[in-house]
Amino acid sequence: MKKILLTGAAGFIGSNTASALLARGDVVVGVDNLNDYYDPARKHANLEEVRAAAPDAEKFIFHKADIRDEAAMESLFAEHRFDAVIHLAAMAGVRASIEDPRLYLDVNLGGTLTLLEAARKHGQPIFVFASTSSVYGRTKVIPFVETDRADRPLAPYPASKRAAELLGHSYFHLYDQNFTALRFFTVYGPRGRPDMMAYLVLDNIFRGKEVPLYNNGQMHRDWTYVDDIVQGIVAAADRPLGYEVINLGRGKPTLLADFVRLIEGLAKKRSDLVDQPMPAADIEYTYASIERAEELLDYAPQVTVEQGVEAFWSWYRQAVMESGDDGPL
Repeated sequence: MKKILLTGAAGFIGSNTASALLARGDVVVGVDNLNDYYDPARKHANLEEVRAAAPDAEKFIFHKADIRDEAAMESLFAEHRFDAVIHLAAMAGVRASIEDPRLYLDVNLGGTLTLLEAARKHGQPIFVFASTSSVYGRTKVIPFVETDRADRPLAPYPASKRAAELLGHSYFHLYDQNFTALRFFTVYGPRGRPDMMAYLVLDNIFRGKEVPLYNNGQMHRDWTYVDDIVQGIVAAADRPLGYEVINLGRGKPTLLADFVRLIEGLAKKRSDLVDQPMPAADIEYTYASIERAEELLDYAPQVTVEQGVEAFWSWYRQAVMESGDDGPL
């Protein structure tokens, strides 16, 4: 049994990670500020799902707190002796970061610094950091490989994540802090964020919400089911690897238009997406090389896109449509 600090615990990937850790018997100290980037009711629902499914609900200790709050983070590290920190809390979204770059740098870089400082002072637990495939920018190296310089980010969000990766290296160099940066590719699945494409397509079908389809859907994404991502996160939390940067994806890109058609087939309704040009901060292709993850984390994604979309549709139907979440249909 391990005790793990999990930031962003109420979010999409965070709540799924909490469930996996609790299922294997760990104690999870979850932190989330429950901000309004999307409806906090969705985050509260995630927390309730985590507690309801936990074998021992007392092993999930939740704190509403901001990772930038030095006193609050110091207090958590002083109270608990953590075996690992899984740092998933962040301001997310490439396009949204263009509107408020200061906030993104403050949270994603400044918050990471606060946690690294607390870890340095209190036993240096394994530190797992959630990064993003967006750091690769418009690389010509396909599939995306971790040895790429990744020094041409296209928006403040990936710039903030790449900066935090580099900060992690400085703490490894100076203090021997184990720091693993996991570059997530396009993650989807149950508890997904309402601003993500799989969720948006269904909102368009059933709620008439206007949703853009960039480049007429002619964009490939390395769609990766959340359970596979969580498997990689948990494995990283168990392994002191020094300093590593590791891709987590399926390694099998899928055309966005085909992904949308899968959702439409399960919903038995067509979407009415609005064709728009690809934004300047976006790219046409993401494709993960996962050889390093296979070698270092025994990472082995199991869920096909077809299986994953079906699982997401089943969750959306129950959690959103039947519950009336996000307003009436």
